[in-house]
Amino acid sequence: MSDQNTESRVYEDRLWKDDGWTAKVIKNEDDEGWAVAMFKDGESEPALVGPWTMGRDKKNPKPLDANAFSTLVKTASEVLRRHEQQLHATLNKRVAITLNGAAITVTLTIVPDDYEPHGVLRAIDEQGSEIASKKVEPNFALTRASASAWADKGFSR
Repeated sequence: MSDQNTESRVYEDRLWKDDGWTAKVIKNEDDEGWAVAMFKDGESEPALVGPWTMGRDKKNPKPLDANAFSTLVKTASEVLRRHEQQLHATLNKRVAITLNGAAITVTLTIVPDDYEPHGVLRAIDEQGSEIASKKVEPNFALTRASASAWADKGFSR
């Protein structure tokens, strides 16, 4: 383990930094309580914000500890993983159609480019070979009907 890695670790009552994550216990603006925000290194927005337990004096927050930090990292990582899965599902669609008795898979991949967002429609045969590809608008709705209509036109561009 490098000295630089050791120096970047922080274990304080209201701030823990370790293993690519930072936990900050903050005053909850909505009420008298406390919240904890989990940040992945390099990100400006928290991956997770949740309520934090009051300490014994009922005024200050309970100090962070290794078990709490570990649980927070696990939970925040799961939140990020779900967001990534949701984004992938939003940007990638697929439907199955039949054309002349053959199973065809039609996929739509959205490319969320800042300057030229678009979609790429692909037709793939049973062996996994691409039959056709077409650039479409990023808001193209891939359904069995739209895929079949494209196939019926001979996968026209």
